[in-house]
Amino acid sequence: MKGSRALLKMLEDRDVEYIFGYPGATVIPIYDEIIDSSIRHVLVRHEQCAAHMADAFARASGIPGVCLSTSGPGVTNLVTGIATAYADSSPMIALTGQVGTSSLGLGAFQEIDAYSLMMPITKHGYRVLTPHKLPHVLAEAWDICRSGRPGPVHIDLPVDQLNAEIDVEALHEGYGIKPVRTDLSGLEQAVRWIKEAARPVIMSGGGVISAEAGAEVVRLAETANIPIVTPLMGLGSVPWDHPLNMGPLGMHGRMPALDTFRQADLIIAIGTRFSERTYSPHTKPDSGCRVIHMDIDATEFGKHDRESVDLLCDAKEGTRRLADALYGCPGSRTDWVGAAERCKAGCQCCNDLDYEPINPRKVMCELNELIDDDMIITTDVGQNQMWAMHHLRIGRPRQFLSSGGMGTMGFGLPAALGAKAAKPEKDVVAIVGDGGLQMVIQELATSVTEELPVVICLLNNGWLGMVRQHQKLFWNARYSGVDLQEPPDFCMIAKAYGARGIRVDKAGEVGDALKEAIACGETCLVDIRVDCEADITPMIPGNPSIPVIMGDCPYRPA
Repeated sequence: MKGSRALLKMLEDRDVEYIFGYPGATVIPIYDEIIDSSIRHVLVRHEQCAAHMADAFARASGIPGVCLSTSGPGVTNLVTGIATAYADSSPMIALTGQVGTSSLGLGAFQEIDAYSLMMPITKHGYRVLTPHKLPHVLAEAWDICRSGRPGPVHIDLPVDQLNAEIDVEALHEGYGIKPVRTDLSGLEQAVRWIKEAARPVIMSGGGVISAEAGAEVVRLAETANIPIVTPLMGLGSVPWDHPLNMGPLGMHGRMPALDTFRQADLIIAIGTRFSERTYSPHTKPDSGCRVIHMDIDATEFGKHDRESVDLLCDAKEGTRRLADALYGCPGSRTDWVGAAERCKAGCQCCNDLDYEPINPRKVMCELNELIDDDMIITTDVGQNQMWAMHHLRIGRPRQFLSSGGMGTMGFGLPAALGAKAAKPEKDVVAIVGDGGLQMVIQELATSVTEELPVVICLLNNGWLGMVRQHQKLFWNARYSGVDLQEPPDFCMIAKAYGARGIRVDKAGEVGDALKEAIACGETCLVDIRVDCEADITPMIPGNPSIPVIMGDCPYRPA
């Protein structure tokens, strides 16, 4: 069997349904075999977006996504998307074409050292230099990208290896990877600390979603009566309306989450990184607060300045064992939970918004009326992302897909297409800004031609809004490089690609426009002209000398 056919056969055997890619000379052998394959190829309009689509496919489904590019510039265009997946621990296989092995190192046309280029932004990498290695590489890569802390794995494929013959028996040989190391020796001490704590809080991160441990986190919280906060990547790990869920924590998180977190005497961090956006001088509890940190990746331990117990384990197993050990123990903490509930009751974000220019909060509140379990939300990066994080009612894991660690502008639209491929029965809405959308707007063509209909909810303010907000608040309103000048007619652009376009200028039109877009069954761009002066608040600066900026945040604790 030719190497290219063997590659696709092994992917088919692992139930891969989609490859997101863009062809070139070195990968023509793969494209020739795709014609006769059960795998559907989605032709993107830029390789970066192939990686974003594969990434979002994995986030929405829990199944590794696969992207493909040719050598040289095809590889370099993939880099941003793969780095985005790596930063957020998304399982993915990145396939890249390469010049023939006899030409390696000779500066051949479109040659680049893809293996070295991808090394810092992947969990593992391979270059296939002999045909019989291909089955071993693919089988191992598939297991590595899913095991432990998930992440992208790169396979570089010289064209002569794709054209070479491979023994079919090699496709069925068993290959193993090292088992993931765990260490739960601190479990008893963690249980003692939880029993001793008067004001514990659970921080439920993206690792909870990856491990499908949301139910276990809820059980732990209910067993011991502990409030929960969620960083951006943990949104949806616990239903938004659970009484113990205080909401998202972060630079633009909810004040109930911030107030609860700051008062804690014990943080139970599950599958989260203690990033500076969630754990900063303004958010840190007092020095006496201790930490129980549960993570599958030991390199995440010790990123705080606290006495801690570290549990190296899968979030599902570790949280289950904690809850089992605490079962039957009194966990009233009525004063603590009551204080948290009063904080939560003071967060009223959707009142009195029927005015012009349109407040972006109005858009989020109208979306909340439409969100159900059959909807997936993706976001771009910037103010649009933070408004979505702060306001949207996300009820389940894998419902909210956003670029957290890398903060990649342009993620929203291609991520929506990847999510739609993974879950074609669900409505998918991409929340984007006019800056990020214009980085990837060509993927409207992919959406239409590949029949992956999504709704693009465009918060159009004519600025690079988040940078402008920083310049406004911290740089004396000295605006530089953030004015996008006259915006294009996005509705006409959408129609030129074969999609629908709806323009919204009045607050009273927002809800009906979104309903129409979702109901139409086509790719539809809703261009909502929002207030260019609106800031996303509260804003919690990293600089401890600058106070928390409340702006128009309506938080008033009961």
